[in-house]
Amino acid sequence: MDEVLSQEEIDSLLSALTRGELDTEKFKQQQESPKVVKYDFKRPNKFSKDQLRTLYLIHDNFARMLSNFLSAYLRANIKIEIVSVDQTTYEDLVVSFPSPTLITVCKIKPSEESILMIFSPGFLFPIIDLVFGGPGVMPQITRDLTDIEITVMRKINLKILEHLAYAWEDVVSISPELVSLETNPQFSQLYSPSENCAVVTMTTEVREYESLITLCLPYLALEPIISKLSAQYWFAGSSAAAKDGVTPQLKKTILKAPVELTVFLGKTTITMRDFLKMRKGDVIPLDNKVDEDLEMWVEKKKKFRVQPGIIGQRKGVYIKGLIG
Repeated sequence: MDEVLSQEEIDSLLSALTRGELDTEKFKQQQESPKVVKYDFKRPNKFSKDQLRTLYLIHDNFARMLSNFLSAYLRANIKIEIVSVDQTTYEDLVVSFPSPTLITVCKIKPSEESILMIFSPGFLFPIIDLVFGGPGVMPQITRDLTDIEITVMRKINLKILEHLAYAWEDVVSISPELVSLETNPQFSQLYSPSENCAVVTMTTEVREYESLITLCLPYLALEPIISKLSAQYWFAGSSAAAKDGVTPQLKKTILKAPVELTVFLGKTTITMRDFLKMRKGDVIPLDNKVDEDLEMWVEKKKKFRVQPGIIGQRKGVYIKGLIG
């Protein structure tokens, strides 16, 4: 877009031109000379700015969900924030992997190709220390992960991939499948060195330790769904979900939420003297009648009228109606 000059700038240019202070010939040469932009044909950019922007929105949501999950799961204050989404070649990314590191290789179906999630030591070791009941500190000497630590991180990775699927829900339904965990970048030569990749960089903070989580999304892995990586498609999907009310995934998650049910058999009042004399086998009379309905509480709210009974080998209640 051409730059629009203010009236003051126009007057200043006219004054300089009148006084001969402006070299018009040099100005014409600059205008006539074409602007050349260097382009590396060996490393073409396959992701558009719109697609990178959509990936940023998706993984910004993923970073927030992952931060909340790990904070609750490990009972510690863990912050994860997205920094950038860029594109580079697979070769340039692999040589930048820290050592030691943990590389999670997984498939995002419907694509049959793999993506990578790289965890740096400053995130790995405090997390592992928290899992084993420690305060979440780094070891004094950075070392390779043990088999037990890799097994622990495998379980955490499965949870992380679940939240990755949730983050992509508004764009496309994916089913992340864990393929392997690698600790040596040399074993992660899954693509040709010139393969174009979208790189999502997130900063992490566990206690006072700051580190990185990096997602490598090769173009081949995203090719089946690349047409849906546009802001217009993403916001259109969000609007449709809002119009429909509760999305199926949110409804599914809510239905899995545990609810505590409590049935009150009755109440009575006794003296402290009688309470201190109570022994095993004593019977405490309640103020309820035998045929009187009992109260069932859902969490901390009185909800149903019920009658006690037996279901098979278990005790149960029959719900007669709501408490008005």
